[in-house]
Amino acid sequence: MTGEPGDGPTPNDPTWAAAQVHPGVRAAAAWTWRLLIIAAGLYALGKLFLYAEEVFVPVAIAILLSALLSPLVAWLQRHRVPRSAGVLSAVVLTFAIIAAGLTFVVQQLIVGVPRMSGDVAASIAKARRWLETGRLHLDSDSLRNVSNDMITWLKEHEASIATGALDTATVATKLVTAALLTIFLLIFFLYDGHRIWDFVTKIVPSAHRVHVRGAGDAGYRTLQSYVRATVLVAFIDAVFIGIGLAILRVPMVMPLMALIFLGAFIPIVGSVAAGSLAVLVALATHGWFTAVLVVVVLIVVMQVEGHVLQPFLLGRSVKLHPVAVILVIAIGLMVAGIVGGLLAVPVLAFANTAITYRPAEGADQDEFVEEPVDLPGEETS
Repeated sequence: MTGEPGDGPTPNDPTWAAAQVHPGVRAAAAWTWRLLIIAAGLYALGKLFLYAEEVFVPVAIAILLSALLSPLVAWLQRHRVPRSAGVLSAVVLTFAIIAAGLTFVVQQLIVGVPRMSGDVAASIAKARRWLETGRLHLDSDSLRNVSNDMITWLKEHEASIATGALDTATVATKLVTAALLTIFLLIFFLYDGHRIWDFVTKIVPSAHRVHVRGAGDAGYRTLQSYVRATVLVAFIDAVFIGIGLAILRVPMVMPLMALIFLGAFIPIVGSVAAGSLAVLVALATHGWFTAVLVVVVLIVVMQVEGHVLQPFLLGRSVKLHPVAVILVIAIGLMVAGIVGGLLAVPVLAFANTAITYRPAEGADQDEFVEEPVDLPGEETS
């Protein structure tokens, strides 16, 4: 049966089967296979990152550091300092500050841990007395059994603990190698980053090359704003929380400040983790009242950060919804651990700006192609 003209496709028509499917189902199917392909691509990129993380992690850290230091290099160049000298000065100064800070923190730990051990022992004894004489009325035998179980566990796992200690040299070697690679890449990113970006984008078809370069430039500027603001916010958090800890006489203030500073680079999650450690130290050394006061200090500083510092310093260009931040950090932690959590939000900020990039109306495309792109390197004028 062929049907009359205008009655629609017939079973013999190739489009007949598609016409029987509801348009909503067709749209859902189209979205589904596209999302599956995107998810598979992201999964493959994550696996590739893990497979060669000893290379990709230094590259990512070098890009973040170049975003932080490129304004300094540009400022030195504007003041007639040769670019090569400006790059070397910025890199040497940065790593000298990092090395000095790490050395000071390690010294504080060496001095502070033995001093704190007595306070911790006294707190444990006090907790044990409370468990024995408090409402729980635990007897000494029960507490002794718990201690024996802990000692037994340590003896059973002493082989793995020793293996981990032996692996320290291997980890140190990898860290030194990664640091040297990061320094090498950072120097070239700062000195010749725009030419590297131009060369990389030559794989893009010429019809889309201008747009990709502009999107990369916009994303890198967002990355610059994000890194500078994050460093400043982390510094302010560490200083004011450190002042609060010093007033409350919590031990090891400088190491805790260093951890709070580093934790601020992983938004929300890192700050909570570093702050929790400060609370535990206060609880172990001075009791619950001081620990509660440390919690109050943390809440006040975090509120000022979330409602004043971040909106003022980051602005709308880097504004990300907290749900998106939490989800991308969780994915980063699952894929690459602490490094993934550290890099997740900068990658999201860069991608958010690059994907939504639109060139300015009336811009001369030919002139734009000749303009060097600031990724990652000197800023365009």
